Amino acid sequence: MSTAMPVLVTPRVTVRPFGLADLEFCHQLLDHEAWQTGRSLDERRSWLEWTVGNYAALAQLYQPPYGDRALVLRATGELIGSVGLVPALGPFDRLPSFAGQPAIDYFTPEFGLFWAVRPAQRGQGYAAEAARAMIDFMFAEFRLRRIVAQTEADNLASQGVMRRLGMRLERNPRPEPAWFQVVGVLER
Repeated sequence: MSTAMPVLVTPRVTVRPFGLADLEFCHQLLDHEAWQTGRSLDERRSWLEWTVGNYAALAQLYQPPYGDRALVLRATGELIGSVGLVPALGPFDRLPSFAGQPAIDYFTPEFGLFWAVRPAQRGQGYAAEAARAMIDFMFAEFRLRRIVAQTEADNLASQGVMRRLGMRLERNPRPEPAWFQVVGVLER
C-alpha cells in the first residue's frame, strides 16, 4: 500500500496536489464556501502552505492522503475546483446503515469525501467525476470499508453528486448538527 496519492486522471479532469502557485484560485474558490468565507489572503496562504506540506508529511507517516486536491479540466488546464478527504467525525450511530452500533451519540471517525467547484462549472458532472476517481483510488489502495459525505438538507446539488456516486443518502433524525443533516454512505 502506498500512502502518497498519485495524480488521478479521468476522461475530463485531473486531480492533482495543490501548489503554492494556486493561492489566488484557492482564495477565490474557498470564499464561495460558507464555512470558509471572510478569510484574508494571508490566512489562505498559511492554509495552502500547510496543505502542500501535509502531502509529504502524511505519506512519511504512512497515513491516508487527507486534504484538498486541485480539480483541473484536462482540455484547458483550467483549475475549477477542489476534491479531497478528511477524517469525518459525526454521530454516525444515528443513521440506519450504522445500525448495530449503540445509539449513544458518540462522534466516530469515518473517511469523509468532499468537493467544491467554481459556480461557472457546476452542474456539468465534474465533481462526481473527480470524486469517483478519489473513491476508486481509496477503495483500491486503502481497502476502506466505506466512504461518507455530509451536507445540509437544502444542498440539493451535493446530494445529487452523492446519488451519482452511488451513495445511499440517509437523514439525521435530529436537527443538529446542521452540517450533518444528509449523509451519503458508499460501502465497498
